[in-house]
Formats: sequence, C-alpha cells, structure tokens
Amino acid sequence: MTSLNVGDKAPEFVALDEFGQSISLTDFLGKKVILYFYPKDMTPGCTAESCNLGENYSLLQEKGFIVIGVSPDSSKSHQKFIGKYNLPFSLIADEDKAVIKAFGVWGPKKFMGKEYEGVHRTTFIIDEDGLLKSFYESKN
Repeated sequence: MTSLNVGDKAPEFVALDEFGQSISLTDFLGKKVILYFYPKDMTPGCTAESCNLGENYSLLQEKGFIVIGVSPDSSKSHQKFIGKYNLPFSLIADEDKAVIKAFGVWGPKKFMGKEYEGVHRTTFIIDEDGLLKSFYESKN
C-alpha cells in the first residue's frame, strides 16, 4: 500500500513517544532502524508482533538495530502496553497519524466483510543514512 520504494529516503518525522518526549528519525542517523507500524495496543496480532520484537531485541541490538513502534494510540496506552509486556523499546503515539500517513500505511482495510480506514501493519528497515533498505506489509 505504501508508495515508498527501497532506496528512497525515509520520511523525516518528529513525534512523541510513550513519555511525551520528542523523537525524530534524524536522532538515529548512523544507526539501523526497524520502524514498525501497527493498528492498536493490546490486540492479539499487535501484541504478538511487539512481543516477538521484544523477545528478539538483544539479538537485534547486537546486529546494530534500534526498534521503534508506531500506532495511533495515546502515550498513556503505550505506557500500559510497554509495562504489561515489558517491551524494551519506544512506541510513538501518532494520534494525528502524521507519521503513519507520511509512510503511506493508512488506508482502506477489510475485516469480516466490513471496510474501514486503518493502519496497515508494515515494517520498514532503514539504514544508517536514512534510506529504506526493505519493508514488509503483513496481510493481516
């Protein structure tokens, strides 16, 4: 669904994390970033995805990756999600969907025959220069 391509410069953003602290993609220049977008805290698919990244976080760090999650949930919701599942990375509270839309992961979805607008579960790998190395969009 995204209009971004491998090799493109990742869209710059400034957003708030789970503590209301400013976080920017430029904060991570010189590092590899796994930026994953998910629809909602505490839902089965999003919890499984986040916990999988959390369980593999030390391995990802050894390989030089920073992990950042993004959803339209609030900072307070993210704090509860991180606390309940002991997630070792930051989550962006993109309530206005600015980051979500910049990466092109907001759009039409279908669930049980019902169509609606929402976040497409998508993971981007961004290199040390801020370029998209790869991305994957989940079908669920």
